Amino acid sequence: MREDWTGSIDLHLDLDPSGGRRAGLERALRDAIRSRRLAPGDVVPSTRALAAELGLARGTVTAAYDQLTAEGYLTAVPGSRTRVAAGPAPGPAAPVPPAAEPSPAAAAHDLLPGRPDASTFPAAAWLRSTRRVLASAPPDVHALGDPRGRPELREALAGYLGRARGVQADPARIVVTSGYAQSLGLLAAVLRDLGTTAFAMEEPGHFFHREIVRRAGLGIVPLPVDERGAHPGPLDRAGAAVLTPAHQYPTGATLRPDRRRAFTAWARQAGATIVEDDYDGEFRYDRQPVGALQGTAPDHVVYGGTASKTLAPAMRLAWLVLPERLVEPFAEAKRLADAHTQSLAQLTLADLIDTHAYDRHVRAARLRYRRRRDLLVATLRERAPHVGVQGIAAGLHALALLPDGGQGEGEIMRRAAFHDLALMPLRDHWQEPDGRPQGLVVGYSTPVGAAYPAALDALCTVLAPV
Repeated sequence: MREDWTGSIDLHLDLDPSGGRRAGLERALRDAIRSRRLAPGDVVPSTRALAAELGLARGTVTAAYDQLTAEGYLTAVPGSRTRVAAGPAPGPAAPVPPAAEPSPAAAAHDLLPGRPDASTFPAAAWLRSTRRVLASAPPDVHALGDPRGRPELREALAGYLGRARGVQADPARIVVTSGYAQSLGLLAAVLRDLGTTAFAMEEPGHFFHREIVRRAGLGIVPLPVDERGAHPGPLDRAGAAVLTPAHQYPTGATLRPDRRRAFTAWARQAGATIVEDDYDGEFRYDRQPVGALQGTAPDHVVYGGTASKTLAPAMRLAWLVLPERLVEPFAEAKRLADAHTQSLAQLTLADLIDTHAYDRHVRAARLRYRRRRDLLVATLRERAPHVGVQGIAAGLHALALLPDGGQGEGEIMRRAAFHDLALMPLRDHWQEPDGRPQGLVVGYSTPVGAAYPAALDALCTVLAPV
């Protein structure tokens, strides 16, 4: 292990200024680590020393080190030197790019959908709320609690969801869960036990959610999706339907009023259940957010919300607003699954909502993501005009449709891997992908602010005709 940078190590860093000095430094250091010119455990220079050596601002070097530490390439321990992370380092890129997609942890540029910009987590507001909660929390907060969740959070959610999303939310009908995946899995099992044999699910739709429903032993009835949202035609074979009405995933379509009425009429007539996945309903950019479907049929629609898009996926906080007939069986399923979702985070979120810090954070995030959306659309219009872009009125992603006769998804994904770019192909969202339109589900919320332009540059490079 080499301990001292000065006097014993000379390391050539080939800085490419395209995309910015910080991005160029990050790429050069990643290359040095992957090629083992910097080995696991090696000390890297101080930010002051490297800034002086390369003629960069010290803040640029500090930001690059922070990014590489977050990605797992470096380790930083207070009071000690920053080092290359222990363990096997990634090998150099193969001359022929592999046909596999890069993982987001390893990719230099991450445009995968479904996650917010973690660097904008409202840490200061969360800390203030946590301090208030810890100063006033009753002793029972540290004991096993109600499987439905803390009453403080259910009360706060009832007010917020009614005000911001048009949900008819009685606190007694809200159950807090450890993420939407748990919400859907438990609900599928409850409905199965009550006699449901199949779920209707959007096509294309979220592949992970389909697997959750299948794992509960239920069949899948595809609901075709067009520019008006999901089509209610094939519902006669299903006892429940999972919909994303505000912003269909992945196409971005909004469920039109006539189809909303058709789905709720079916649920009433058939005694069926609609599961409304409102995964990013707060983020609408062309007008006020579309109100929740649940508000028009609260006895037949289960409303599902989450903090994963507004705060962070690691919070593991989600909630269902249930028809009264499903509250007790679902609460029992939650109790048997994991007793209850941890209480301190629930109380902290309740305080954020009650003090309106949550509203302020969502409004700021909406403005920030709209600017990112605008930059994505403008960049693709200028540099990749052959690609069609849709689903941009809301949410945290856009659908980029590939033209017939050009590069297919397979070639795009191989080029993306070669350029260290994480992307999501549309093919994964079809139950039967053969013969379907090809495209990319492009997330624009994940990269930290300084890394976003470089990620868009990599995207345009990958999409360029060959």
